[in-house]
Amino acid sequence: HGNEKRRTWRKRHLAVDVDTHEVISAEVSLVNVGDSEVLPALLNPLRRKIGSVSGDGAYDTKGCHNVLQRKGITPLIPPRKNASFWDDGHPRNEAVKALKSDTLAQWKINSGYHDRSLSETAMSRYKGLTSGQLSLRNYNAQVGEALANVKAMNKVIGLGMPVRN
Repeated sequence: HGNEKRRTWRKRHLAVDVDTHEVISAEVSLVNVGDSEVLPALLNPLRRKIGSVSGDGAYDTKGCHNVLQRKGITPLIPPRKNASFWDDGHPRNEAVKALKSDTLAQWKINSGYHDRSLSETAMSRYKGLTSGQLSLRNYNAQVGEALANVKAMNKVIGLGMPVRN
């Protein structure tokens, strides 16, 4: 435990299409960059209509909600445990109400929040198809390596996905 002298973590952030399972946007960040800070960078380059975004509690920030609202995207983000209501009529208030009335599990089912698990599956797929580690030392080269790995993963997905009956 403690800091290693030469190694540092890199975080991969993936936006996944729930219909095709393809990664539609990816970012690499340093370990000290919060998930909510990366959301605009994931969404801004996209030229497609996005109906909703599912994210864990790390995305429960006013900044994330503002970005999603400006783009007309429905946020499916569960509030943090100590959450309070925001402005009247804010979409987040429905989730906060569910949290306070102990019906958050039902809110997740009704809203489609559980599609978020596809991003976890995509991350697992990424680590399975690659070593999960970056081999290059330079940060910019590591970003390129990670994005190339994502592109390769999408090619494999394009070959076909298993069908469950």
